Amino acid sequence: MARLSRLEKLEILADAAKYDASCASSGAAGRHSRGSGNGGVGSTTGMGICHSYSPDGRCISLLKILMTNMCMFECHYCINRSSSNVRRAAFTIDEVVELTLDFYKRNYIEGLFLSSGIIRSPDYTMEQIVEVARRLRVDHRFRGYIHLKTIPEGDPDLIAQAGRYADRLSINIELPSDAAIRDLAPEKDAGRIRRTMADLGQRIGAAKAERRASRKAPVFAPAGQSTQMIVGADDSSDEVVLHASSSLYDRFALRRVYYSAFSPIPDASRSLPVKPPPLMREHRLYQSDWLLRFYGFSVGEIAGTMQAGRLALDIDPKLAWALQRRDLFPVDVNRAPREALIRVPGLGVRVADRLIAARRHHRLSLADVGRLCRSLRKIRPFIVTRDWRPTGLLDRAELKGAIVAPRPASQLPLFE
Repeated sequence: MARLSRLEKLEILADAAKYDASCASSGAAGRHSRGSGNGGVGSTTGMGICHSYSPDGRCISLLKILMTNMCMFECHYCINRSSSNVRRAAFTIDEVVELTLDFYKRNYIEGLFLSSGIIRSPDYTMEQIVEVARRLRVDHRFRGYIHLKTIPEGDPDLIAQAGRYADRLSINIELPSDAAIRDLAPEKDAGRIRRTMADLGQRIGAAKAERRASRKAPVFAPAGQSTQMIVGADDSSDEVVLHASSSLYDRFALRRVYYSAFSPIPDASRSLPVKPPPLMREHRLYQSDWLLRFYGFSVGEIAGTMQAGRLALDIDPKLAWALQRRDLFPVDVNRAPREALIRVPGLGVRVADRLIAARRHHRLSLADVGRLCRSLRKIRPFIVTRDWRPTGLLDRAELKGAIVAPRPASQLPLFE
């Protein structure tokens, strides 16, 4: 392999890292580069810099790269699989450390997301990843955010070391069923992946318990663990995907499951689809995931809105559920419990909490609701206020068309 400059390596290995969606920093505390001032500016377009968002709305910039895109595994859906005819590159440990520190000091980034192809052995690769984090934390006292992609085939002690240096760890399940993993990722073991997730979950839980007892106790992956599922690489339905996600949340206390629409790759296996799934499918899965985690929905309730196991692409899953359960509406915003309010299409958790706070002082009108939400179009048919009752509106066969405004075919925000 020809000797590459650091810039050439960055171009190759940042591009190779873009396929991993499990890169977010929702558990990160706010940080800044000491000495750079509060008004510093950084590049928003540099190679390897991705932007994630925390729950409080902060945009967090991370250097997102692979140690190497060389890999001994033959996962059919992966552009970096062993048989792939792509340009290869590899960073040294020192190069990753220096890049991270340089970007951080220039205020380009707030942290690092580091993954890698599997080279020599899973243990060797995991050692490389852990050593990067160790040097940053111990040798350079780096206090930025670190997210490490862990390798389930690696030694558990190495993964335990990773948790001592990283804010978040991720282990990608990649596919929603064991059969799909056997067919498309023959070197991977679904059982081994789940066992590693379980071990991580136990370590994270134990560390949190120790921290509650004593603030001097060491931290372990304080931002938790996440995973990624590729959507559309196999014939799994949305119902199967959501059941798999729900099981992962329940069993391993994952912070996030990320969904990544399959992207066709050069020289692909004949077992893979030729065309990618619609991006709206990925979007609807994220919305459904949100309903499972924050709105009290079950997979069965969401699956009840599906046709042949697939989510509707023209309307969001909460509206699809509400249109099927018109017997539960309208909901009185002045009396309904929070659990009922957050199931109203168009009402999010924050707006519901604001409505509950406001109604303590006076009975709410439709105008009051309008001031607290972005649009009344979706909400009006499902609520009762002091001066509004949707008489007969819920019985209209064309209600869906009256609620859903025509939109161009584009990717939408997660929740309106």
